Amino acid sequence: MADKPIRVLVADDHPIFRDGLAVLLSSLPDIHVVGTAADGVEAVELAVRLRPEIVVMDIQMPNLNGVEATRRLATAAPSVGVLVLTMSEEDSTVFAAVQAGARGYLVKGAEQEEIVRAITTVAAGGAVFGASLARRIAEFFTAGATPAQVPFPQLTAREREILELLAAGRSNAQIAAALYLSPKTVRNNVSNVFAKLQVADRPEAIVRAREAGLGS
Repeated sequence: MADKPIRVLVADDHPIFRDGLAVLLSSLPDIHVVGTAADGVEAVELAVRLRPEIVVMDIQMPNLNGVEATRRLATAAPSVGVLVLTMSEEDSTVFAAVQAGARGYLVKGAEQEEIVRAITTVAAGGAVFGASLARRIAEFFTAGATPAQVPFPQLTAREREILELLAAGRSNAQIAAALYLSPKTVRNNVSNVFAKLQVADRPEAIVRAREAGLGS
């Protein structure tokens, strides 16, 4: 048992999950929840001010996603450990979180004991990744690649493909025809790209993409 409770901040944009996890963790003698955050900006601000030992961080959040929030915390509060708890098992998301400085990565649906064990391990300076994620991370780095070589690693392969066509000046209809997708699927993916890149509109997304070498 820890001599004193581990100070934890919970960051998730879904209030039911966020508050439920906070209540669950608060009920444990070895954990003290110091606060909750509804988006990445609030997570960074609270973590810098409250200095928890651990931030349990979702990835898909408004205003600032969990990957970018983790990256900012690595600079602003390097002593704070980030444990990602999210829905995505996409390789690009996992690698982006690791590159940003996350010391643990669990998928929502993990058992309470697994979450608590991960918090305890990360607080002690360790790293925690599920067995399948750890294997994929090892294979990725053994192959000689690094996340930095992939532009916008927070995007899925499909979203990056669509961004490439956006940067080339294609309309949604042209993208749908080129990729054999429905217009609705393209619209949804474009919206996801905007959210993940933290851009307001299509021209801004195109500028970001072209600066990264896409659309040539």
